[in-house]
Amino acid sequence: MERGLVLVVEDEPAIAELVALYLRRDGFGVHLEFSGDAALAAVRSLSPVAVVLDVGLPGMNGIEVCRALRASGDWTPVLFVTARDDEVDRLLGLELGADDYITKPFSPRELALRVRTVLRRSSAVVPVVLQVGSVRLDVGERRAFAGSDEVSLTSTEFGLLSHLMKHPRQVFSREQLLSAVWGYSSVAGTRTVDVHIAQLRAKFGSLSPIRTVRGVGYSADAS
Repeated sequence: MERGLVLVVEDEPAIAELVALYLRRDGFGVHLEFSGDAALAAVRSLSPVAVVLDVGLPGMNGIEVCRALRASGDWTPVLFVTARDDEVDRLLGLELGADDYITKPFSPRELALRVRTVLRRSSAVVPVVLQVGSVRLDVGERRAFAGSDEVSLTSTEFGLLSHLMKHPRQVFSREQLLSAVWGYSSVAGTRTVDVHIAQLRAKFGSLSPIRTVRGVGYSADAS
């Protein structure tokens, strides 16, 4: 339990137990649930550090669970697991505020690595305030502001934006951002970066500091 409690929501018991085994080996406590309704109740009662959430749950599916959490203001890191390996599902999951996405069949070792990576992004505390234009990040408190308005970000969105803002006007390729922010070569590929960039721009609107450098990548620039 030294790493905290992870909620695993998976309706196939064999997969759930295998995932739990690897997470426990990594020092996590694990609580298993097998339906969407039970998952929501468990998040609220147990306050896990992360949720491994199967999309294809009976009744309330994983997408609906994530939507309900985000709508209630709960930004517990969520990693989607699904058998659907098409881009529409990947984009939908990320747009809902999921922090990562892995498709079946997957390596339980890789899934455990991804959980650790998501938690590193969400728990890293640096006592610094970053500002580019009208966008300000309080990295210590993990709060984001567009002008005077606070903006809710997932841990991955916060990590991506803070990485760009720590190096204003420096252009990063998608591959560089995958390595720096996600910490591995994502199965979803560089399109994952584009989706998160689009989400950040949607949340910050005209105040977004993110600039696209065609054919190269992205930077944070007030101009």
